[in-house]
Amino acid sequence: MPITVRKIHPLFGAEVSGVDIREPVSVQDFGEIRAAFEEHSVLVFRDMPMDDEKQIRFSKMFGPLEIAGKANPGTGTPFARQSNLDINSGAVIPPEDRRMIYQLANYFWHSDSSFKRVPALCSLLTARVVPPEGGDTEFCSMRAAYDSLSDDMKAKIEPLVVEHSLVHSRGLVDPASLTEEMRAELPGALQRMWRINPINGRKALYMGAHASHVIGWPLDEGRALLNELTKTALKPEFCFAHKWREGDSVLWDNRAVVHRATKYDTVKHKRLMQRTTIGGYELTVPQESRGGMIDVDARP
Repeated sequence: MPITVRKIHPLFGAEVSGVDIREPVSVQDFGEIRAAFEEHSVLVFRDMPMDDEKQIRFSKMFGPLEIAGKANPGTGTPFARQSNLDINSGAVIPPEDRRMIYQLANYFWHSDSSFKRVPALCSLLTARVVPPEGGDTEFCSMRAAYDSLSDDMKAKIEPLVVEHSLVHSRGLVDPASLTEEMRAELPGALQRMWRINPINGRKALYMGAHASHVIGWPLDEGRALLNELTKTALKPEFCFAHKWREGDSVLWDNRAVVHRATKYDTVKHKRLMQRTTIGGYELTVPQESRGGMIDVDARP
């Protein structure tokens, strides 16, 4: 059966059929998937119930996998677990538990791992247990957002560098959701305010909840600019929501979109999603020394 790529939004996103990503994917079929990924930014694969081993195998076709850090229940594995279920007992985690408070930041628009020196290429999220209502994932095209900017604004942000930090984004919910050990593990990173796709040359805004401040600008002025650009980006016509079914897999380009989870009743309903994150391959800007890392100075 030939691979079919059907657009699900005028600007980005596509549903892929005709290939079973649970099985070893041929070089030819992966070439078509990768081309669709570069073009559409978000790919949906329906009705293919996934297990961990198969998810890892398919994810590795895109590159090396990130390993979950101390802030995630999947610590030491390739999985960033998104769930209200205890990883050992399977019991529902109470809303007041630190693990659930930590996950509240997933309701903010963000790009996965933008707080790492080498930010992520893409993420693959698979639906294992889906609540009957809520718990969707929304996506926004940052390519469309960039294209909508005036020439003056594009020139203004061209040289700008922003610090991204998990401490910043989690602090928007509750600064106590991160232990000192977690804070030390991820001290933050510098990223250019835009990214360019090396295949098609399209630029995208690069920001989201992890973006803390503009390097070299007064804090309030930098955050005002970030807020202005966020309002520009998050227009309804640039976004769509994926309504999950068990067995869905969704792959997205962290260079080109931001995403967020939507709320569901975490007491009445169960939800288990497994995310693998594929690491990037280049810095967006040189990095300055922070938290013991040895890098070159990146101040513009």
